[in-house]
Amino acid sequence: MKNEVQIKNKRAHFDYHLIEKYNAGLALLGTEIKAIRQGKANLSDAFCMFIGNILYVRNLHISEYSHSSFYHHDIKRDRALLLHKKELKKLKVKSEEKGYTIVPIRIFTNDRGFAKIEIALAQGKKDFDKRETIKEKEGKREMDRAMKI
Repeated sequence: MKNEVQIKNKRAHFDYHLIEKYNAGLALLGTEIKAIRQGKANLSDAFCMFIGNILYVRNLHISEYSHSSFYHHDIKRDRALLLHKKELKKLKVKSEEKGYTIVPIRIFTNDRGFAKIEIALAQGKKDFDKRETIKEKEGKREMDRAMKI
C-alpha cells in the first residue's frame, strides 16, 4: 500500500517559520482511520498542545465515516500524538519558550496503512514576512511562465 492519503495544512507554511519537523503517530478510533483514508480530514484550525506530559492535537476535524452505522466518533475531539519520550521532552521545553508553537502540517498514511501526522516546531511570522512570502511565490510563478513560453 503506497502513500495514497495526503492531507495538508497550507496555512501553516504561510503563517509560520517551520523550524523542526517530526512524524508522529495518531491515536485514532476505527471510524476515524477509515474517514482519513477517504480523505475526510481538515487541518486548517488544528494546533498541538501539551496536557500533562502528553501531546494532543486539538480542533483536527475528521468527518464521520460514510458507511458507519449508529456509532460515530466526535468530529473535533482531542487526539493523542505518539512520539518518543526524548522528542516529547524536547518539544515541551521548546514550546514553553515565548514565540514557539507546535503546528500540524500534514496527515498521511505510511506503507503499512497507519495514519501519521507531520508536526513542526514553529515561530509565527510577522505581516512583513507574509508579504515577502507572497512576493517570492509570485516571482517564482513569473519565472515558470517565462520558461514555458
